[in-house]
Amino acid sequence: MFIALFTALSVQNLAAEPNLPLGEFSHSRLDGWEQKSFKGETRYQLQALDGIMALKADSQGSGSGLFKEQRIDLDKTPFLNWSWRIANRLSRLNEQSKSGDDYAARIYVVVKGGLAFWQTKAINYVWAGNTAKDTAWPNAFAGDHAMMLALRGPEASLNVWYSEKRNVKADLKKLFGEDLRHIDAVALMTDTDNSGGQVSAFYGDIWFSKD
Repeated sequence: MFIALFTALSVQNLAAEPNLPLGEFSHSRLDGWEQKSFKGETRYQLQALDGIMALKADSQGSGSGLFKEQRIDLDKTPFLNWSWRIANRLSRLNEQSKSGDDYAARIYVVVKGGLAFWQTKAINYVWAGNTAKDTAWPNAFAGDHAMMLALRGPEASLNVWYSEKRNVKADLKKLFGEDLRHIDAVALMTDTDNSGGQVSAFYGDIWFSKD
């Protein structure tokens, strides 16, 4: 469903820094983040949790995400960092089917295909409800143009912060078999539009780093 977002993105050329912030939610900032709706609207709002500001997402039968267009040089800053937690699970879904393509939380990176939109690629790092950690599979809607990778699964505890660090350049090579130097956008989404469920999640700051 989010393939429409890929083709709508434009590229913003920004020089990479040793640490490149994208989501500065702890500083109550949403600069540059835009919302894209697919069905209804997931509610995103900055909210204090345990004394720290974070981005809260509430979805009830809705599917919309926030995305930030930013060209990232993966030779300079290949590591994507963030933290997240969920309040409840989306269980008993076949996450490899269109009817089960919902996630309590996901962060994804997009590589544009330019005018050849069919060459657009994406990795979805997901908090799966019914798929084991470290499992990868093609997205039910976008096929092998968008690969899903479960970083957390049903074994992960609720209401607990987890910190993630992914070498995006290495993941792109592993999942698509290509050495890609740049990504063009980062997005996040909490969605329940296919299953009609309800879920809440929190996202902490998002940034790229050299190591």
